Amino acid sequence: MDKVREAALKGIAQVFDKGAFTNIIVNKLLKGDNFAPLERRFLTELIYGTIRHKNSLEWIMDQYVQQKKVDQWIKYIVMLGIYQLYYLNKVPASAACNESVELAKKYGNKGSVRFVNGVLRNIARNIDKIVFPSMEEDPLKHISLTYSHPAWMVQMWIKEYGIDETIKLCIHNNSKAPNTMRVNTLKTGVSSLKTLLKEQGIIAKGTRYAPEGLDIENFEQIDNLEAFKQGLFIMQDEASMLVSRALNPRPDSLIVDGCAAPGTKTTHLAQLSNHRSTIIAYDVHQHKLKLISQNARRLGIDCIEVRLGEAQNIGSLMKEKVDYLLLDVPCSGLGVLRRRADLRWKKNQDTLHNLPRLQREILDGAAPCLKPGGVLVYSTCTINSEENIKVIQGFLKDFSGYRMDSIMPYLPGELLMDADLYENSLKGYIQLLPHKHNMDGFFISRIIREPN
Repeated sequence: MDKVREAALKGIAQVFDKGAFTNIIVNKLLKGDNFAPLERRFLTELIYGTIRHKNSLEWIMDQYVQQKKVDQWIKYIVMLGIYQLYYLNKVPASAACNESVELAKKYGNKGSVRFVNGVLRNIARNIDKIVFPSMEEDPLKHISLTYSHPAWMVQMWIKEYGIDETIKLCIHNNSKAPNTMRVNTLKTGVSSLKTLLKEQGIIAKGTRYAPEGLDIENFEQIDNLEAFKQGLFIMQDEASMLVSRALNPRPDSLIVDGCAAPGTKTTHLAQLSNHRSTIIAYDVHQHKLKLISQNARRLGIDCIEVRLGEAQNIGSLMKEKVDYLLLDVPCSGLGVLRRRADLRWKKNQDTLHNLPRLQREILDGAAPCLKPGGVLVYSTCTINSEENIKVIQGFLKDFSGYRMDSIMPYLPGELLMDADLYENSLKGYIQLLPHKHNMDGFFISRIIREPN
């Protein structure tokens, strides 16, 4: 039996049945066995691809399965097989079918083996006849199944961005995400790290907008790299780097990160203030505070104090004491679906409906900690206006003494060549879209507390 496909099956089951995160499961599997480089790539492709295309695979399966109830493990074996047959042209149909049958022998019974063999070979014979519902027949169903996103999500995006942009967004979400790192400029420079990585056979090129970012290729395991152990970088998407840059903290300031774990942006704030500020990092989960401390320690940063607590209480605890406040609030995460294959299936409309209330609670409760003249950045990694600009507009309507501040001076000029981004940056915010800017979808806004 192929150990790669079996590992993929176990990973898929963990994500769908246990709610595990795809990236964490893949990392554990890659560490747990001695896979060759080609096997590592194939394993990653099988897990991410099958999870990403879940509803499309289920729809194809339904066209060839009459029985209503199928054992979960057998269902996952069939989905894994269909993914190889339909999406992976380089995998021979015979291999996809035969290896799926071998998995069924271990995880099912004789009936399961016959079922898997019959379904997959039937699909293999008719692969060119598989056609999803047409755009003319049902636009919502067509986009949802062709590009494998939940129908409610597609409907929301069509309303906000239109059909053409929604299709582009869905296509982009199904593409491979870059591996982006932020260079720890407290220890090294971008050019120096590029040279060091090149000596280890790793291809590194500068990110388009963030000056301290590098996209890397041709690596095996990040935490095995000597540069990682030395704290010369931390993994972070380019859009996420722009959040701390929008706050633009000065040295010798008091900075608060209200929703800090795992500390990626917190440590960036330390870099940007040249390790000369006091930074207090709050989070509501004790175990996540350890992640912040671990990341800071590895990067050689000791100006961060971690505190257990809700961001909603920061205003009363530190009233008018803080120079800079970062609120990267809990959100639906719809801007990171390219790297988080499972997230699109874990969210629902109720989740989105409840989040703006929490976001307002955090914003309302934390903002009073700012000194007059203090700066607040509110950000999310989503592209839903209900969680973004509408939250800010509601806050400014209900609270006097705060105003939006132009974010333009703190963002890369090339990014602002986008007309919409330029216009909104002058108003104090930007909405980055994955398919337009080739990075995670982030909302970033900058607010000033008016001087007395």
